[in-house]
Amino acid sequence: MDPLGDRERAVLTFEGRGWPSPGAKERAIREELDLAPVRYYQLLNALLDDARALEFAPVTVNRLRRVREARRRER
Repeated sequence: MDPLGDRERAVLTFEGRGWPSPGAKERAIREELDLAPVRYYQLLNALLDDARALEFAPVTVNRLRRVREARRRER
């Protein structure tokens, strides 16, 4: 299995940080990762199903999986 790339590791590390507001996070996504927020969330969602991501950032990935499952149950 290939290791995660730099971009994938950066997305997971970035997501592990706390944010004072959604606007600040979206601004930082553009500035720090040079990604549109929509693309960032697409990459992040794909990473939640990747075993390499779970190995790299288990706390972040498990937290986000719980949030995603709760949102799916609400629908």
